[in-house]
Amino acid sequence: MTLLCGDCRDLMPTQGPYDLILADPPYGETSLSWDRRVEGWLPLAAQALTPSGSLWVFGSLRSFMATQADFRAARLRHAQEIVWEKQNGSVFHADRFRRVHELIVQFYPATARWQDIYNEVAATNDARARTVRRKRRPPHTGAIATGTYRSLDGGPRLARSVQCFRNVHGRAIHPTEKPVPLLDLLVRVSCPPDGLVGDWFAGSGAAGVACRLAGRRYVGCEIDADMARRARDRLAAILPFPVGEPS
Repeated sequence: MTLLCGDCRDLMPTQGPYDLILADPPYGETSLSWDRRVEGWLPLAAQALTPSGSLWVFGSLRSFMATQADFRAARLRHAQEIVWEKQNGSVFHADRFRRVHELIVQFYPATARWQDIYNEVAATNDARARTVRRKRRPPHTGAIATGTYRSLDGGPRLARSVQCFRNVHGRAIHPTEKPVPLLDLLVRVSCPPDGLVGDWFAGSGAAGVACRLAGRRYVGCEIDADMARRARDRLAAILPFPVGEPS
């Protein structure tokens, strides 16, 4: 587990290659001093992936529309997206819908085939046993009686693209901190066991907690020195580093 302090463009490329990159860059949607889009990190991240690696990026529709040319220039191809639904959200305008979601989009190198990208299919075990009524159609004309059949598996089904996780308002140490269970999901489905995750905008270090829980190696980078210190303290306090492991 390593958490660096500095500019991800300078520090992170040499720490790879990464089996998975998580990126929660500033969206550039507010006047806050820290909410400024970071230029030039995408091609560096794309080049730092393993042949089977991919990249999950957090953002809004507005931020992805503003940066779509950057993804094309970095030769990154869209794989899929998740809508993260929160229990509450932000109000930027009093005359529009309250925004209670964010997008998380997965990309992979355009030079690779999707079949070669590591992908553990996300599934849930909540398919319900049910009885379905249908018409029994005989092979000849005449009266068509009704019949029933049962689905008893109750087994796995594909996870939905809308994922509901409570945000961490009131207990976050970073203004845009993401919940550990959400990050844990991304890590488990897109990084092989004991693989290396690169967290290019580490913030509070929540992704490091998720990696420790999931048994993946972690390198994070945070440009704000005070936040980097707090993230290190969080990781060390919640999940102590083994003796001799860098922090």
